Amino acid sequence: MSNSALTLRVRRVLIPPDQVRQLQRRGRDSNPGYGKPHTRFPSVLLQPLGHLSDFCTVYQLPKILAIAVLVTYQIVNKNCVHQNKRYTSQNLINLTGDALMQYRNLGRTGWKVSEISFGCWAIGGTWGPVEDTESLTALHRAIELGVNFFDTADVYGDGRSERLVAQLRREHKKGTIYIATKAGRRLNPHTPEGYNKKNLTAFVERSITNLGTDAIDLLQLHCPPVHVYYMPEVFGVLDDLVKAGKLRYYGVSVEKVEEALKAIEFPNVQTVQIIFNMFRQRPAELFFEQAKKRKVGILARVPLASGMLTGKLKPNSAFAADDHRAFNREGQAFDKSETFSGVDYNTGLKAVEELTAICPKKMTMTQFALRWILMFDAVTCAIPGAKRPSQVEQNCAAGDIPALSDKIMGSVRKIYNQNIKQLVHHYW
Repeated sequence: MSNSALTLRVRRVLIPPDQVRQLQRRGRDSNPGYGKPHTRFPSVLLQPLGHLSDFCTVYQLPKILAIAVLVTYQIVNKNCVHQNKRYTSQNLINLTGDALMQYRNLGRTGWKVSEISFGCWAIGGTWGPVEDTESLTALHRAIELGVNFFDTADVYGDGRSERLVAQLRREHKKGTIYIATKAGRRLNPHTPEGYNKKNLTAFVERSITNLGTDAIDLLQLHCPPVHVYYMPEVFGVLDDLVKAGKLRYYGVSVEKVEEALKAIEFPNVQTVQIIFNMFRQRPAELFFEQAKKRKVGILARVPLASGMLTGKLKPNSAFAADDHRAFNREGQAFDKSETFSGVDYNTGLKAVEELTAICPKKMTMTQFALRWILMFDAVTCAIPGAKRPSQVEQNCAAGDIPALSDKIMGSVRKIYNQNIKQLVHHYW
């Protein structure tokens, strides 16, 4: 078999954990530089490579070890499993012991984005103290773990978040990074009339500057007033910005299911970002089906309910004065649903206690909550936030966890029905 054919056959295979450990040992034994910053085996996508020499160069392997890696993959092929056969996998050769990232199609864009992506609100502000140096370390760690989609907005830290993601892109030369941002919330007052050509163009040009790019990968209207969805001229402006080369694609970020259903009537809306988590299950009832029919990508935001679904919050947990979890519980600054998904704090704690009781063994609550979201095939990705590398690692591990059983999925639904549904289901 040719080196080329061998490599191509390997692409759709995931190595079982015991084989990963064997390869790690072989790497340490065969490569004296293993573990040093400049030679450590990277967590990278296995792309189709034409020659064995390419494989050696990209993965910094001596030729004999490269052959061993490829042959080992072939030998264990029958024991390997796909994470989810419904999706096309761009699987990782992972020789560092990290989780294996999976990818899903983002609507009709042709992009394959990481199931666990990165929400960049927290690194911009209103989540308590944050340091840019640590934020950048977290962003780079996400890249190492296979994340390739980053969601930000022009109002996150008044452009701070956009500029940090731009720095990430400058510092990360290998591979493709997709950056989505949002526009509209700079309006004051935030009225439908403000979504006009002059304002939208100005917002887009400001974000282009912040992101250090010629064109925005994906622009999303940032939770506009409901009436905007009945203003086709707004979407006409977005079409013009695509034609002008300032946007590649556009979508919307919404508060309500009804807004999402109306938005996807516009033919060039590629994505919908919506709150979807264990506390906010209504989107799965009708919207997901309609989005799949139209091949619209779904970005699940607030996937951990502002940290409530991590299981780490307590009745006496304190939040900084500039943390929205301290000042927006009743919607004082923006929509109440953005903070703890609109659920009363103590009620949320009680529900999380019940969820923790059914959380599968060897799985954290964070991973349980994110894996639950990924059980819905209409979802393209979840976009949890992170301010530290350790949080990124927790988040990304969720994509490398076996599917949840029907029994557990039913138990989550029961807890939702008994504790949460009456508080949120018919509001958003």
